[in-house]
Amino acid sequence: MSRTLKWKWLFFFVGLAIMSLGISMIIEGKSMGVSPWDVLHIGLFKQLGLTIGSWTIITGLFIIITTSLYLKEWPKMATWFNMLLCGTFIDFFTWLLPNSKLLVFDILYFLMGVVVMGIGCAMYIAPKLGAGPRDTIMMIIVEKFGGSIRLARFLMETFAAVIGWILGGPIGFGTVIIALFSGYIIQPALPFFERQLSKRIAEPIIEEGAIDNAPQRERDLSIR
Repeated sequence: MSRTLKWKWLFFFVGLAIMSLGISMIIEGKSMGVSPWDVLHIGLFKQLGLTIGSWTIITGLFIIITTSLYLKEWPKMATWFNMLLCGTFIDFFTWLLPNSKLLVFDILYFLMGVVVMGIGCAMYIAPKLGAGPRDTIMMIIVEKFGGSIRLARFLMETFAAVIGWILGGPIGFGTVIIALFSGYIIQPALPFFERQLSKRIAEPIIEEGAIDNAPQRERDLSIR
């Protein structure tokens, strides 16, 4: 695997894990309300069982099929990884994180989760290996109708939250905050991670033995 691909896949997988951690933190800060997509996932969980992570995977698969038919192209490998790993990571981090029993911890969980989720989302999108199912919808809205990522994400998440609420999912003040402001985190974070990735890829590769031979080269130069 080339140096470029190694860095791209590293950014992708680390970003995906960070985003999933943020989602799990928001779920733990339950009294504030969950993210719009998790309103839908929890609503489906209440109505049909399984786990929140399982419904993340199932809805992701549905979106992949729908967007693929619309775009008339086969999804990239990274999109499939996103669908499978995001739900798995969410179930794992939800199990791992300590339960919050006080409102102050719920608030901290929620606020940190929103920031972590947005940063992770931007980091895994930056390599352009293939956006996740939900972010593919966001990018389609931007490309087809124009506007900003913030507006596209707001419209997409509002729709998901309404459907989830109808199914019995929890909507709170935090749900509105995520729908309104998560795009403001992703918007500046995305070009930041794109620049960081470009720097990593552009860094010169030091050949093996170059450092060890440096003192000898300096001595040779001084003799000359």
